[in-house]
Amino acid sequence: MKNLTSWDADPIQAFKEFVTTHDFAKTGRRLRADGTFKSVSKESAKTYIFMFANVATWIAGQGKTLSTVTHRDLVRFVNRVDGGKPVLNSKIGYRYLRLLERCYEHLGVVPNPAKQAILATDRTELPKDDAGRALSPEQLQRFFDALPADPPRRRRVTPFDGWKRRRDRAMQVVMALAGLRVAESIGLLVHEIGNQVALDGSINLTITPAEKHDTSYEHIAPLPREGVAELRSWLDERSRMVNELALPGDFVFPANLEGGKMTKKTVYKQIRATFERADLDTSRSGGRTLRNTFAKGQLDSGARPDELKDVLGLALERSAADYKFTRIKDDLK
Repeated sequence: MKNLTSWDADPIQAFKEFVTTHDFAKTGRRLRADGTFKSVSKESAKTYIFMFANVATWIAGQGKTLSTVTHRDLVRFVNRVDGGKPVLNSKIGYRYLRLLERCYEHLGVVPNPAKQAILATDRTELPKDDAGRALSPEQLQRFFDALPADPPRRRRVTPFDGWKRRRDRAMQVVMALAGLRVAESIGLLVHEIGNQVALDGSINLTITPAEKHDTSYEHIAPLPREGVAELRSWLDERSRMVNELALPGDFVFPANLEGGKMTKKTVYKQIRATFERADLDTSRSGGRTLRNTFAKGQLDSGARPDELKDVLGLALERSAADYKFTRIKDDLK
């Protein structure tokens, strides 16, 4: 067993020195074509450090160190709840334990408490890993290509025939490009759409709790140029419907000509239909998948968890960090 003194005294610094070494690469057991161990990227190393700092801080808060923490303690770590809700989903919890397992393996600790915790944890009883369900760029383009289309003009009796298809098209684009929840989309109000266009062609959606889920937090969700074009087209039609059909209410995406609120079930069915037209896995066909895809795209573009938290309207930064952890899942399997 290697000396644990430095890891007990300053575990985060010890891990920072370890994560970029050949020894850490060996514990991952991922080989290149030439048979050498694959080292981690700088971006992955940052994420590993973020994860390790989280668990090391928790261990210290329990009055323990890496050498005194037990597998039962680690099971408690991955099973934590906050406000009645699990802090970590199943796969993220497993990746925490897998990361610690690699550290203990390097240090020669036997029995390995993280490995014991993995064996003792029934992952099927932990929360579902929703944050990992995202579309690739190619799949997202297929989704956009399969969005609802106008009915043939020869079948249109009035200019508004097929308006629900255009409503659904605009809503799905906004969900995918602004990362809105289903509840935020069906509760989006006209006055929450910004009028000022940024230099890059984007506008801000000011999401408030009004008409949405009671856990929604007020936040600003930028909608990029591509989404603005779709939304503006729909808003122009909606404005004509207000003037010519006396459409009442303030919902951006009304359910009917009485201005009612759409149901989540209706939105789910319409998104599922788009997935089917795009020949995509319909088990992933929900608003959450579109939101996850948006979040992953933000992280791939360099957004930090604290920035993502604000854009998504999350209460806790660690919720945004869950999305970040899915990007290095293969290395922690």
